Order: sequence, then structure tokens, then C-alpha cells
Amino acid sequence: MALILNEEQQSLKDIAKEFLQKNAPVTHFREIRDTNNELGYDEVLWKEMVNLGWSGILIPEEYGGFDFGMVGMGSIFEEMGKTLTPSPLFATGVLGASLISLGGNDSQKQTLLPKIVEGSLTTALALEENNRHSPNVISTSATKSGDNYEISGEKTFVIDGHSANLLIVAARTEGSIDDESGITLFMLDPKTDGLEITKTSMVDSRNSAQVKLRNVVVSSSDILGGLNNGSGILENVLDRAQIAISAEMLGNASQAFQITIEYIKERKQFGAVIGTFQALQHRAAEMYSEIELTKSSVIAACNAVDENSNDLKRMASLAKYKAGETNHLVTNEAIQMHGGVGVTDEYDVGLYLKRARVTEQIFGNSEYHIDRYATLSDY
Repeated sequence: MALILNEEQQSLKDIAKEFLQKNAPVTHFREIRDTNNELGYDEVLWKEMVNLGWSGILIPEEYGGFDFGMVGMGSIFEEMGKTLTPSPLFATGVLGASLISLGGNDSQKQTLLPKIVEGSLTTALALEENNRHSPNVISTSATKSGDNYEISGEKTFVIDGHSANLLIVAARTEGSIDDESGITLFMLDPKTDGLEITKTSMVDSRNSAQVKLRNVVVSSSDILGGLNNGSGILENVLDRAQIAISAEMLGNASQAFQITIEYIKERKQFGAVIGTFQALQHRAAEMYSEIELTKSSVIAACNAVDENSNDLKRMASLAKYKAGETNHLVTNEAIQMHGGVGVTDEYDVGLYLKRARVTEQIFGNSEYHIDRYATLSDY
């Protein structure tokens, strides 16, 4: 397993870096946040990302995609993590594209995947129901009613749920609340009667929503992946999602580190540049080492997806655990080395701390993933 990018992958990363630094610097993130943009992202910028082919990176060529692989997608998310770029790429290009590619029948793939590639369809996964990631704890119920199902329940922390054209809901069609089996995925139009979607304000300004379903009627033909077959599909898709968000966290930590290094090279205290203080040099060296270890973990996990490795699940949890720990360390240290100004909105470094605290929780925090890794390793 190569832990470096090949020529094509490096080229994609370089293009992403140049594009994002030019078109979506942190000032762009601030503008979206401060103008209370209803979508939570810039439609023009999203269209340019689509034109670059980013929405189709994980989609097979037979459905109009580019099938470039997770290493390529991870490279883009690393660069997006550096600029805090708001976009539907995670919810649509990773979650939606993977759910439909891995779980959809041929008709669903033929209809939906080309729309994701061309940017005319955005998606959101309504999975979580608790404060902590528990993918099998599903109380939202879907009850058979003739040729249809009626869904009732509530979902929380639905990324891009307020702006998506298609909502994919995990509901229980069989078994008790925490059974691994008996979960079914349903595709819903957000305008369906009985569906209430409320945009929530996250501390890091990431797009999220609360979803309430009250006797929402959905056709049996809108089941994704077959009845009671949702758990297996979700597990595979969540592995991809955890790896993509780990790549974003790597970029987040890398940029927070870079900002901090530049700051301590200029800031003077007691008549000396604080970067000359040995204690700060030791702390900076630790951050650098942890970031390098995280890079290896993330690219190994991306490769595991592309190679369809039997070790994918462990690699996904390793990457999410390591990225979470590193991002937590680096953003904490960044604030401490900046001192009081680090938590003011005038300085960008505080934005990275806020983003780190939210991404740590997306689809499982470090505690969840170290336990999952141990279980998968038979500890």
C-alpha cells in the first residue's frame, strides 16, 4: 500500500489547492456565515466544483462519473479543510453518491447518479437520532400500508438536510430499537407532506438540520437497497464518510498549525520572538509529528477503499480516531500559543478550533472509533 500520491492524484490535489485558495479562502467562509446565506454555501462556487468533476469522483464511469477513487476525494477534502470551504460535496459527493452506488438498483443508479455528477441533485442522509453516533439505534419507524410505508420519527444533525433535493432516511421496519438488522433506507422528496426540516445553527457554521417525520407516506419503489437491508449499506458508506471527514480534519489541523507557526515567528514577548522559546519549539515539534502520522493514517484508509481491502473498517476507524486526536491537540495548542487573541473572531485560528470540535463528533468521535478498532481487532 503506497503512502504517497501518484502523479494523477498529486495533480488533482494541486488543482484543488489552487482553486480553493483562489476562489474559497477563509474570507469566503466568513462571507457565507456573516450574510446568513440560506443555502449555507455559494451556488456559483458549487457549480464550478461540479465542472471540475468533484461531484462525480466516487461515481462509476457507466453512470457519468469519473471513478477516480477515495484517494482523490480525500485530497480534495484535505484542501477544503484548510480553507473551511462550505459546500454540499460531503453530503452529496460522498454520502449520497456512495449510498446510491452501493445500495441502489440499476434504475435508481441510472436516474440519480448522473444528476449528482451534473450537479442538479443534492442529497442528505438522515441517520442520527442521539447526541452520540449510534448507527444501529434507530427508533424512527416505517410501517407497511398497502404498497406504501408510513414513516414517523425524528432525526438530528442531518448534514445539509435543509438544502438537499433528496433525503435518504434510515428507518426501522423490523426488530427492536438497537437491532443491527431491520433497518431500511428510504428516499424522500423534502417537500413530502408530513416532513418538517429545520436548519440548525452549529458552532462552526457547518450546515445541519433537524428532521421530523409525521406519518410521511413513501412508495415501496423508493426503498434503497432492499427491505431490512440498510445496515450493511450504511456500514460501508459510513466507512467512506469517516475517511473523507478525517481528510478534512487533517487539512484543518495542518492549516491551524501553519497559522500558529507563522504567528510565533513574529510575536514578541519579553523582548524576544516567542518562537525562539524552547518550550514552544518542543510543542510545535509534537504537533508536526502527530500531523505526519495522521497523513499516513488517512492515505492508508483512502487506499483501503480503492483497493477494496478486507481491512477497510479498521483503517476507517484508525483514520477517524487519529485525525480527531490530532485536530484536538493542534487546535488547542494553536489557541494557547496565540493567547487571548486566538479566541477572538478577528483571528482565523479560532474558526479552526470550532470546526475541529464539530468534525470530531461527525459519525463517531475518537472514543467511539478506538473502541470500534479494538473490537474489529478482537481485543
